[in-house]
This record gives sequence, C-alpha cells and structure tokens, in this order.
Amino acid sequence: MSKLVNGYRATAAAVVFGLVAYSGLAATPSTLDDAALAPEARHERIGQLVKEFVQRSHYSHASVDDELSSAVLDGYIEALDGNRMYFLRSDIDAFDKYRFQLDDMVGDASLTPVFEMFEVYRTRARERMDYATRLLDTEPDFTVDEEYEFERAEQAWAETTADLDEIWRKRVKNDALTLVLADKDWPGAQDVLSKRYQRFIKRLDQIKNDDVFETFMNAFAHTLDPHSSYLSPRNSEEYRIQMSLSYFGIGASLQTDEDYVIVVNIIPGGPAAIDGKLKPKDRITGVAQGEDGEMVDVIGWRLDDVVQLIRGPADTVVRLQVLPDGALPGTAEKTLSLTRNQVKLEEQAAKSKVITVPRDGREWSIGVIDVPSFYRDYRALSNGDKDYTSTTKDVKRLIDELLEQGIDGLVIDLRNNGGGHLTEATALSGLFIDNGPVVQLRNANGRISRLDDPDPVPRVAYDGPLAVLVNRYSASASEIFAAAIQDYARGVIVGQQTFGKGTVQNLYSLDQYVRRAEDEGLGQLTLTIGKYYRVTGESTQHRGVSPDIELPSHIDASEVGESVRETALPWDTIRTTKFKAGQPLDQTITSLTANYLSRSKDDPDFRYLLEGIEDVAQARARSTVSLNIDARRAERETELERRLQRENARRTALQLPPVESLDALEEDDTPDVHLDQAAAIATDLAELRQVSTAPAQTAQVQP
Repeated sequence: MSKLVNGYRATAAAVVFGLVAYSGLAATPSTLDDAALAPEARHERIGQLVKEFVQRSHYSHASVDDELSSAVLDGYIEALDGNRMYFLRSDIDAFDKYRFQLDDMVGDASLTPVFEMFEVYRTRARERMDYATRLLDTEPDFTVDEEYEFERAEQAWAETTADLDEIWRKRVKNDALTLVLADKDWPGAQDVLSKRYQRFIKRLDQIKNDDVFETFMNAFAHTLDPHSSYLSPRNSEEYRIQMSLSYFGIGASLQTDEDYVIVVNIIPGGPAAIDGKLKPKDRITGVAQGEDGEMVDVIGWRLDDVVQLIRGPADTVVRLQVLPDGALPGTAEKTLSLTRNQVKLEEQAAKSKVITVPRDGREWSIGVIDVPSFYRDYRALSNGDKDYTSTTKDVKRLIDELLEQGIDGLVIDLRNNGGGHLTEATALSGLFIDNGPVVQLRNANGRISRLDDPDPVPRVAYDGPLAVLVNRYSASASEIFAAAIQDYARGVIVGQQTFGKGTVQNLYSLDQYVRRAEDEGLGQLTLTIGKYYRVTGESTQHRGVSPDIELPSHIDASEVGESVRETALPWDTIRTTKFKAGQPLDQTITSLTANYLSRSKDDPDFRYLLEGIEDVAQARARSTVSLNIDARRAERETELERRLQRENARRTALQLPPVESLDALEEDDTPDVHLDQAAAIATDLAELRQVSTAPAQTAQVQP
C-alpha cells in the first residue's frame, strides 16, 4: 500500500540518502579487501519500477530521455563532489561521454558506468587523503597571510593535481587552525586530524553497492523535483523508525552536506524542540555521551553513524558540539546538553499564553497559540476514541480558555511549523471561517478536487482580531492554513514569505509491486503526484504565502525554501473556486503597516534584531577565511565584542543593567521580536475594531 505524505518533514531530507558526509575518503580499488563495487541484478529491477512510476505517476509527466539524462549526470557529479575538492577537469570531461546514456541505464542498460564514475571518485579521494595525511608531518606556519576558500561549488574544476594540492594544503591548514583556536596544541591537532582522515578512508571503504546505487537513483529522482527520492532497503527501515518515533533521540531531522551533518528540521515535542537551542541549518561537529564523556569529532562521518551516536537509552544525556548556521569555519562552537527521550505527542500539542501590550494608558491582552505541527492521533480515532488528540481540537480548547480570560486579540504562531496532516489544516481553518473551500488539489492527470471546512455547521470558534505569524520554515499544511486566512480576509499574515512547498507526495514500497522481492528488498520511492492550490486558484508551490506585513528575519530566503531548489516545480494557477471572502483588508493593512514601521523605528529590540541580521548576512556573504592565527583571533574577539555591545546597547535603551559577558545572559534574556511585533499588530487590529464598533456620537444643539 502506498502512503500519502502531506507534511513537509516527511518529504524533506530527514533520512539518510547522501552517500557520505565527507565526499571522498577511500582506498584505491587495489587496496580493498572486498570485491570492487558493482551493480546487482535487483538494481536493474528497481530501476525499471522507478522508471515506470515516474512516467506513469509523477506530476510533471517527465520523459526519461536525453535531456533528463544530462541533468542526472550533473546531479550525480554534484552528489559525489559538490564542493569540487576531488575531481579534476579531465575526470569531468571523461564522464561527459555518458551524458546522454544515463536515461537508458535506469532499468534498461547496464549501470556499470555509474559505478565506474564512483571508482574514479574513490581514487581521487584516496589521493587527497594521502596528501592531507602527509601534510600533518609538518606544523603549518600560522603567521603567513593567506586565505582559504571554503566555498568552491561555483569555482572551476581543478586542472592539475598540483592545483588540488594547493587547495588541500589550505584545507588542512584551516582544519588545523580551527583546532588550535579551540585550545589544541599542534600534537593534539595533528592527532585529531590524522584520526579524522583515516576514519574517512575506513568509512568510505565500507560503502556498499546499494549506497552507490541509491546515490545515483536520488540524482535521477531529484532532477524531477526536490521531494521525489529513493531509499535503499536499509535506509527505508531507518525512515520507518524515524516516522514511527519509536526510538529515543533528540527529535531532529538530519542530512549530510559536504563535511557536516546539518540539522534540517526540529521535530515538535522532541528534546531539541523543548530545549530550543538547536536550530535548522546548524552543523553538528561533535557528539559526546553523558555530562562528562569525551567529545567525538564527527566531521566527515556517515549520517547513519552520527545518528547512532546521538540515539541512546531514554533519560540519558547526549552532548552536541554545534557550529551555528552562518558561522564561518573555525568560529567558536557551542555545546548543547540534551536528555534523550521519545518525541511525545503531548509535547507536540498546541500551547497558549497571554502577552500584555501597554498602549495609551491601557493594557491589552493578546492571546498567543503556538501550533508546532498539524497532528492527529489516527490510531485513537480508528479505535473509536472520541477524545483523540488533534491540532484543531486542542486549538479550539485553547481559544475557549483564552476567551474566558478576556483576550482582545489572537496570534496564531506557525513559525517553523513544517506541516503535517492536511485534514487538520482544513479543520483548523474552519475554526476561523464559515463553511467553504479551504484548498484545491490537482493530480498528475489534471483532475482537480476541493477540500472544504469539514464542520458542516456554519460557525467559527473565534471571530475577533487575528494575526498569523509565519517564517520561511512554515511549510505545506501551514501554508494552506495561512493562505485560507488571507484569501478569506479573515486576518493578517505577519512575518516572512513561507517555504513554498505546495506539492503532494506518494510513498511506494517497491517490494509490494513484485511477486517475490529479493532477500535484500527493493527499498521505497517517494514521488510527487500532485499540487496544492489556494481557493483563488494560485499555487502555494514555489512562492509560498507572502505576508501582508513583512518582518525582517535571520533566515535567508535566498538560501532556504522551495524557490532556491533548481528542480522545484513552478508556480502556476488554476480556476478560482467559489468562496465567500470577508471585506477586503487593503486599507487596514496599509494602516497596520504604517503603525508597525513607526513603532519599530524607536524599538531597541527591533534595532537589536536588524543589527543581528546584518552581522549574519555579512558572515554568509564570505567564501574565504584567513589562515593567519592572529587575524582569526582578532576577528573572533571583534565579533564577540560587537555582539556584547549590541546586547548592552539594547539593555541600556530598555533601562536594564548591562552585562560583562555574553555568558552572563540567560535564555529568557533574548527577546522574541517577531512575536512581540505580531502581538502589537494584533493590538492595532483590536483598536481598529473598537473604533469601528463604538456607538456613534450625536451632537447636542443648544437652544
């Protein structure tokens, strides 16, 4: 049976499908004890199945032809060496003879060339690691003024081995300098790097035929769109474990990107979400067991091995060494201590609080409901339990509680909500709009269906001032809800343009489509089979939902979101469906925007946010770092001093005592500027409603 995947998390790279993290550390074929990697007979059968599903069911009706083959070759090369650290230009030129043959290899022709390309990669990687290891015999001179270019994805391929030697000389020097700046002496740094490079070699030697095949099949699938993918039998089981939440871990989805394990998503209800310090796009560089266990360097590890380190018995501590998103290589890492536990449904549940907003001598009460995901306990529902847990039921209860407290306005916080059950998105929309359509779906055959508010009674749970807070990580079901609120003119959308995932995936277990699956199994295919559309007919795909009032954000929309993915399906429109919207909010939004801009101009917290965004943007814009130890130390001290000055400027403006160091700050000391702004906008809405509903004043004429 296939499984429909509506949530963003289930289709993101939450499971292992990268070949290796470090892109290449291996022995040459002659040094391996095992037989050379080669395609297996069942790989051809898998390719046939995948090709059939793609041509029959993928939304774009893609043709498996020479044009697709060319894109697959580029994708496969990128998967092996995305940062252009291993292959020579001559290797890339040699691979070009396969440019228009790979489409025939998916299910028809021999896959041997795919494995031959991988063997070239392994040979080049071994050469690089041998060279890197030899460099460790001599301590680098950290007083020389030179730069290391760590971002090479857009650079030309190296022409000669000497060119690669120079790239890697600086690479190893930067690796060593990073450790020295972390208080390692040279022998200590030498030991760490020697073990790291040898470990990389060992791990790549352990690559199996399925790993190579899976990487190639994902290069094929990702040419169709970013959310179609193939998982080998081993990684299919890993996916099942993660989706069942039947393990003890930290509650984060991970993937590999070059040297690092990257945090893709924080799962609501997990230890990482509860702690709140681990963020999407953070890079995990080390893992330690317990409060005092040795920190194990995991740069370059296979993802599944890092996952195994992070997992462990319930109620035990795991420590993560993390390089924050946007930080340059060599920046001081932070250490997080998390207690492993199951992802608990009750922790995923929506939560509420009240923010008091002082305004013109009065305190306004703004309710806030944080909705971390769109969840529904289908097992309890199928068992006839009327008290089953769901987002809509929880939000309805919270609204009732907030109304009893006498709130003046409401904020629905969907930041970082990656989606979930589509039925919950439509039902939640029904709490704020009368009966009507919420979203439209179009399948690969062009058939359009409509999902309406499932509550047949024309009633709403809340009809007061409403603001919906979103950011770039609000995706899928979150976008459906936000779009419905916007299209019905029921409230204002505040924050950042959302992710733009407007596609529907189907998950196919390939073993179910053959009479007898091989002992090793065939794995599973996730395929995009449909798209979501707003009631206006506009797709949420690619463009997401644009906020009515945009707030500045640390999240760089040019690096995050569907629109930055080269193979993302395009934005388009279908016919508007019949729905009854409220009065247009154009004039209201103009007034709210003017108030927000005027208010934020003199807000110390807002200035603090803008300065922080500028600092992060400057760091992201860099593709090189200095290899001079004094320059790097000065750079780090300057950064820390700037952050301290920025914090104390904020505190002084708010008449708070300054701090002597950033270490003195508590977690609650950091303002949630976006939520504060959303609450202020909800207060503006409440004021406007109060004015519009106030009794008309009748002039009294004196006789």
